[in-house]
Amino acid sequence: MMIKKTIGLFAILLLLVLSNSCKDDAVPKPASQLRLDYPVAHYAKFSNHCPFEFEMNEDAVIKEDKNCGFSIKYPKMKATIYLTYKTVDGNLDNLLKDAQKLTYEHVIKADEILEQPYVNKDKKVYGMFYRVDGNAATNSLFYVTDSVKHFVTGSIYFYAKPNFDSIMPAASYVKNDMQRIIETIRWTRDR
Repeated sequence: MMIKKTIGLFAILLLLVLSNSCKDDAVPKPASQLRLDYPVAHYAKFSNHCPFEFEMNEDAVIKEDKNCGFSIKYPKMKATIYLTYKTVDGNLDNLLKDAQKLTYEHVIKADEILEQPYVNKDKKVYGMFYRVDGNAATNSLFYVTDSVKHFVTGSIYFYAKPNFDSIMPAASYVKNDMQRIIETIRWTRDR
């Protein structure tokens, strides 16, 4: 009887050991990074009846809004650059204040706002590019003007909850396109 109990106990113990030995040990996944490949940007000049032209990414889709404002959409990235045009008519100080106010409304969510002045005396284009770091609604804004007749503002918005770490690759790509707009904007006529 003792031998049967010992064999039974041994069999149960053997089953427990075997059943536990078949389980895989939990191994954490190795650290990895999300790989987002964006196409190399190719630029083409955009012009129409409005008093300015610029180069934009050929992969973006542009739509004219009202009063020479534009929406430049990046469907794959769920992003849009909004351009707004205003005529300067003795109101340059107010236009500058409004552009700066829009930028600094993001201070609450921003970790940092970096200002980069832009001056092109040959084309008479003067302005400021703002890079907003952190979980703000927009992470890049700009304004450019000839200080006499034309004033253009631009800002990037993503159709996602602001999470700077998640959208950073797309934001960097679109920010480069926005800088290309600033560098290539040219006033085409008086309005």
